[in-house]
Amino acid sequence: METLIIWQEKYSVHVKEIDDQHKKLIDMINELFDAFMRKDQEDAIEKILHDMAAYSVDHFYTEEKYFSQFGYSDSEKHIAEHRKFTLEVEKFHNEYKRNSYMLTSKLMAFLREWLNHHILEVDKKYVDCFTAAGLR
Repeated sequence: METLIIWQEKYSVHVKEIDDQHKKLIDMINELFDAFMRKDQEDAIEKILHDMAAYSVDHFYTEEKYFSQFGYSDSEKHIAEHRKFTLEVEKFHNEYKRNSYMLTSKLMAFLREWLNHHILEVDKKYVDCFTAAGLR
């Protein structure tokens, strides 16, 4: 399988449950990239969009549950980022329904950017709060 992104320690937020969810995101990105490289993205893209919607519900619920449980001070801004992601995935799904030719490249770029910005910058902000609360 062709890979675009490999899990690295820099992506870790030191909470196994959340790291495992982030690894699922990387798997989805790589699945889409592999299909793109095999020129088989038309079959893969609908599955990826479905998986992304399900992923966002589960993953965001997990983080937001801990925000509430541990009194994370930056939760409002973080939740707003989650809502933006959900809206973007919905836009991609609507674009897919219109059969957009460039969707795969745009979706891969969006997911890669999300991974690098959201996990490496936004998610890293809650690490101290979560680990201070004993979450591992």
